[in-house]
Amino acid sequence: MLGPRWFPAALFAVPGLLLAGFGAVHPAVLDAATAPWWTTLHIILLPVFPLPAAAQWLLLAPAPPWIRWPGRLAAFGFAAFYGGLDAVAGIAAGTVTAAQRGVTPVVGSLFEVGDLLGHIGAGCFLAATVLIVVATAVRAGWRVVPGAAFLLIASVSFLDSHIFWPRGVFTMVGAAVGMSLLHYAGSAAVVQRAPAPS
Repeated sequence: MLGPRWFPAALFAVPGLLLAGFGAVHPAVLDAATAPWWTTLHIILLPVFPLPAAAQWLLLAPAPPWIRWPGRLAAFGFAAFYGGLDAVAGIAAGTVTAAQRGVTPVVGSLFEVGDLLGHIGAGCFLAATVLIVVATAVRAGWRVVPGAAFLLIASVSFLDSHIFWPRGVFTMVGAAVGMSLLHYAGSAAVVQRAPAPS
């Protein structure tokens, strides 16, 4: 039977699994035919992309301040800059492609700006991940290894896979598993250190 710590740990998988699901239905290319869905999908994703940052923010809660605040700043950076990618290369590029009935140099310019924002955002996600792993390892020791492996590999992959099928979808599943396992490892360490009831 699953212990009481598994339910909150499972909640940390939700952002990654949501993004994996949306990644599975993300068009492979933007053109006149896919532009309406491309635009609609990125509007739907506006409130979803910040969710991994919220999960990172919460995973950093037990960390000492010298890890917690840089990590939370990086998580905020991910939410801000990756949201910019979604708005520019998602909503704006899809809208322009639909209006102009095809990809034009204007869309290319939007992708250049969006790519820059996305790279900064994904870099912030990786930085927050590293600090989460360090903070959890201080508390949980070797128990951190499975979650750390999943989340670190996913965070590196995310630098260029985003959520696109197939690698981006597996990247998001890996991030989901990693966050869940890291929360579980951290909460198990707290329970073990708690004094026994007298």
